[in-house]
Amino acid sequence: MGIEFPLTICLVALTVAHVSLAQNSPQDFLAAHNAARAQVEVGPMTWDDTVAAYAQRFANNCSLVPSERPYGQNVAQSFLSLTAAEAVKFWVDEKPHYDYAVNECTGGECLHYTQVVWRNSTRLGCASVRCYEGYLFVTCNYDPPGNYLGERPY
Repeated sequence: MGIEFPLTICLVALTVAHVSLAQNSPQDFLAAHNAARAQVEVGPMTWDDTVAAYAQRFANNCSLVPSERPYGQNVAQSFLSLTAAEAVKFWVDEKPHYDYAVNECTGGECLHYTQVVWRNSTRLGCASVRCYEGYLFVTCNYDPPGNYLGERPY
């Protein structure tokens, strides 16, 4: 009897083919990101077609291994449906693990959250694809990137 996880982030490479999806609009991704940023009084991001094209190329590989990239990056996958809002919520749900007083993750992962709210990241591009293995793969890229050691996200 196995345990089902509706959303997972893995650090393993998967070689797959893909079919692109266009079910999540730029506004859906922006709204979810900017809502989280507003909670910590960080200015909104704007959609960037160049960053989005990069995200699409990365998503088309269906690989959870972070790319060598000029941008910050968050990825998520699910065998269930995964909307833009759900993917961003998955990353933002790490907020309780970020301890602003010591500027560290405590009790769990928080670097996806801190990338979402990184004050200097102002341009966003995201993409989602349904991979042949059946899972939905979502990636968002951030320009300029965040999560610099010793710096606070906001």
